Order: sequence, then structure tokens, then C-alpha cells
Amino acid sequence: MDQANASDSGWRGSREGWLEAGYQALIEGGIDAVKILPLAKRLNLSRTSFYWFFEDREALLAALLDGWEERTTRPLVEAATEYAESRSEAMLNVLASFLSAAFDARLEFAMRSWALQDEKVAARVRSADDVRLLALTRMLTEWGVDPAEADVRARTIYLVQIGYISMQAREDIETRLTRIPAYVRIYADQEPEPREIARFNARIRKAAGPA
Repeated sequence: MDQANASDSGWRGSREGWLEAGYQALIEGGIDAVKILPLAKRLNLSRTSFYWFFEDREALLAALLDGWEERTTRPLVEAATEYAESRSEAMLNVLASFLSAAFDARLEFAMRSWALQDEKVAARVRSADDVRLLALTRMLTEWGVDPAEADVRARTIYLVQIGYISMQAREDIETRLTRIPAYVRIYADQEPEPREIARFNARIRKAAGPA
């Protein structure tokens, strides 16, 4: 059986399936849980199936790192460049990325925990922090905020969010939504319009799904 047919048949699973299993293991048990045999058992596949898609465990870990940036840094940067009619709406776009499934907060927590054990991973996390902060700073300066002030405001936005993640803070969606107008005033120095808040709330509730 050739590689394409094996993958299509599900005999060896798929690269995406192994990656997803790796993410779930990382989130649930930390980096030490990301091992080939337990992943194979999770997927109900043979251990040798893994090597059809990855050279070794290190290759899987490298792919997990790349995918983490796709699941966190990319959506945040995209949100910071999303169309908005006002500075407050631009800020709401950023907050929406944090509150929706677009930014994988559980994976972010797991990655930062991994970084405490591995300097190479820590370097990737620091690089991602720089990219995210730059995106937020540029967004604010494009809306007329002084560059030095934009830097501080960007750090305030970002460090609060990372604090939420690191502390594994739990807020129900309605509590979080009641705080959004105040966050926007603090972060963007602009009062959000009622229609902007209404659109934002509808967007977040839709993403959250049925209660």
C-alpha cells in the first residue's frame, strides 16, 4: 500500500490526527505526556504508524510549535489589522480574538509551561510575544496614539490577557462581557459606541454557542 492510500484509508491515521493528539496530550498532561506510544493508544493506531508522518518525536514537537503560532499569534495579528471604523472598534476586534476560539488559550498555557523546561521553546515564546506586542502597538499608532504611549497600552492589553491565561482565570461569558466597555476605555482611551458593543456581544455569544 502506498503512502497516499494508507493515509486515505485511515490505516495509519493522518498527520493532522497525530498532531491533534499531540496537542491534546500537551494541554492535558504537559510536554512529558507527548510521547509516541501513548499517542498511538489514544488514536488506536500502531506505534509504527507514527513514523509514516514524522521522523521522530522531535519532529512532532517542532510541528506542535509551528502549529501553536498558527493557533495563537496568527489570529491575534489578524485581529489587530482587521477593518474597524474607530479605535474602540479596533480594540473590540482584538478582544474578540481573545474571547473566541480563534486564540487557543489552553494551548497557550501549555506552551508557556513547556517553555519553563526548554530554553529553545522559551525563545520561541519570547519571539511570539514580540510579534504580538508589535501588532498591537502598530494598531494603536495607526489610530493616532503617540508611539511611546501606544507601546505602554499594548503591553497593558497583552500582559493582562497573558495574566488571565497564566492564572487560568475563570469568568462566565456574561461577566466578561459586562467588563468589556471598561477595558476598551482603558486600552484605547475611547468610549465604545453602544452599537459597537452590541455587535461585539452578538459576535461573542454566537461564537460561544448555546448556553
